[in-house]
Amino acid sequence: MRLADQAGTDESKARQDLIDTLGGIPIGRPGRPEEVAELVAFLVSDRAASIHGSEYVIDGGTIPAV
Repeated sequence: MRLADQAGTDESKARQDLIDTLGGIPIGRPGRPEEVAELVAFLVSDRAASIHGSEYVIDGGTIPAV
């Protein structure tokens, strides 16, 4: 990981430093790939047929959004 190399630390510490810089993650952890996959699966399903032109932020609540 480039940030770890630049800081002269390991990947875990660099990741935590980045999270701290963002002000933390309200759910306490970064999102997992399978959580993104769940949204994608929903959006391509018939249940989401009326959803068009939407933008989704999957960041565990780091960036306040409505």
